[in-house]
Amino acid sequence: MTDHLDDRRDAPGPDDARTHDLDLTHDLDLTPDLDLTPDLDLTPELDLLRAANPVSATAGPWRDRPLNAVAERGLNQLLHRTRARRARRRVVLWAEAAAVAFAAVLALTVPDLAAAPATAAVPGALHPRDGATLTLDRLADRAEAAARDGGPRLRKGSHVQTWSLAMDEGPDAKRPVTLPEEREVRWHPDGSRTERVEADGKLLGERVFPPSWSDAPPRSRPPGTATALRDYLTEVHDPGFPRRTTPASTQEILDALPSLLDAWTLGARESAALARLLADSGGLRPAGTVTDRLGRSGQAYVHDSRDEHLRYMLILDPDSGEPLGLEALFTKDQPRFAVEAGDVMSYSAWRR
Repeated sequence: MTDHLDDRRDAPGPDDARTHDLDLTHDLDLTPDLDLTPDLDLTPELDLLRAANPVSATAGPWRDRPLNAVAERGLNQLLHRTRARRARRRVVLWAEAAAVAFAAVLALTVPDLAAAPATAAVPGALHPRDGATLTLDRLADRAEAAARDGGPRLRKGSHVQTWSLAMDEGPDAKRPVTLPEEREVRWHPDGSRTERVEADGKLLGERVFPPSWSDAPPRSRPPGTATALRDYLTEVHDPGFPRRTTPASTQEILDALPSLLDAWTLGARESAALARLLADSGGLRPAGTVTDRLGRSGQAYVHDSRDEHLRYMLILDPDSGEPLGLEALFTKDQPRFAVEAGDVMSYSAWRR
């Protein structure tokens, strides 16, 4: 493929419709998608690139050709390979670059915001109320009963509000500020989709993407059973050829969950499957009732990632098991980033 790059450099090419398969977060994210550490093994990524090459080594003069199903799947997996697996460390290590990129987009997209300083304070953590707690087993039973009675159906697309920290790094780092975003993705019968992004009530952009299909998670339809959903989230967390054989842990399920919920609005069956999967996985302890950042009442379940000094709190609807929100906060001071224990690193709230 590289042998013919010189032939193509000066030749005008058609618009590449394949690029529309990238979601808007990739368009805004200027941070590296690989963890550039000295011991990084790029062999899997190179294998995926080779698999996505639509032209064989013996083909004639290079020209654009459509990707076949295998190539499209390989390319999609390459783009998402490290996103979920290294999400926690990348948010911290590349926070400053993400903040600069986000600020640049605001300044270019909404001119009135260019002169407005970022003054948003670090949001306070949510605090579950003391009282009777609902175990995940019991919640899963409720969700399964609700799914048998009907309930909402699975819908492709999502509506999510997020809050994440933009952090400086170094001895003179200033206290971080919060970057809010609201994103809505709507799919149309012809396979096209509309993505609308707002921040602080101001429209950043609305884009319409041409038809696109993919058979790789999280774009493929999520299953409605706990066992199949674990396999699905395992591939979301760590895609590749061949697929990994060990199932995702509780921590990995939490890492992969935003990718699923940013692509799909779960129905009753899928919410029940997720509740049962989490109950069977262990590692989440009930923390009581909590009111989320959109004013909804839910049951909170907490998981500690001690090696990274982070605490995750997943909020589920107590009757349907529908995921409402996911909060990650620091459990230890991080002077290097001017972060204190109890600061919320990120929060996502999903809505219908």
